[in-house]
Amino acid sequence: MAFWNKGSGEGWWRWSRGGTVFDSGDPATNAIELTKRRQTVSLSKQGAATGNLRVNLSWRMRTSDIGGPTRRGGLLRNPTSLFKPEIVQAQGPAVVKIDLDLACLYEMKDGTKGVVQPLGNFLGDINSPPYMKLSGDDRFGGSSGETIYINLDYKDEFKRLLVFVYIYDGTPAFDRTHAVVTLYPSNGPRLEIGLDERAPQARSCAVLLIENVKGELVVRREVRYVYGFQAELDRLYGWGLQWGPGTKEKV
Repeated sequence: MAFWNKGSGEGWWRWSRGGTVFDSGDPATNAIELTKRRQTVSLSKQGAATGNLRVNLSWRMRTSDIGGPTRRGGLLRNPTSLFKPEIVQAQGPAVVKIDLDLACLYEMKDGTKGVVQPLGNFLGDINSPPYMKLSGDDRFGGSSGETIYINLDYKDEFKRLLVFVYIYDGTPAFDRTHAVVTLYPSNGPRLEIGLDERAPQARSCAVLLIENVKGELVVRREVRYVYGFQAELDRLYGWGLQWGPGTKEKV
């Protein structure tokens, strides 16, 4: 069961603009991976503090744990087995069935607080407060995933945004879902954060924090796993909202 809100390192190459040097990440993929060693990126210094910031969660149910080592060893001993159908033995669950949800806690400069998430149908609005909108609810790990659009033309209204992911239903196993949260700024390379750390029984993860620091928008990697849901993340970051139990409509 989840909950809904009732209340309110260096990159591979560099380029410069206006005399300021920025990191552009991996030239092969034009992406920057935020890691424990490299945790922050300034959207303002990247010239990406305007327009729509797209935050995407992609994931899929992992099936590669079954039969992999056996198949490879068999090929070494008998190369012709490559052309034979593979027999998958029931050594464990073949598919990890998980419904991941993307969400965002927001705090505005005027003190307004709230959440954008599928649960409770809190989808937000891109052109009026909270100036962000969730595209929809992906329950099966599709190719497009789930996306939150954040209107950075109203960046001066934001104080802080906490993007998080929670397991609404299914096995608590973030490391087996290939989950990745990707930020697509209006300018510069995309930012990627993988949720592949082993965190047994964790149901939620605070992925990243976007803060307005004296007019500068800074993205900071968090990746903090908790064993509860939104209320526990709220307490961890001091949001101060009231939470109650909620469910989603069956499909």
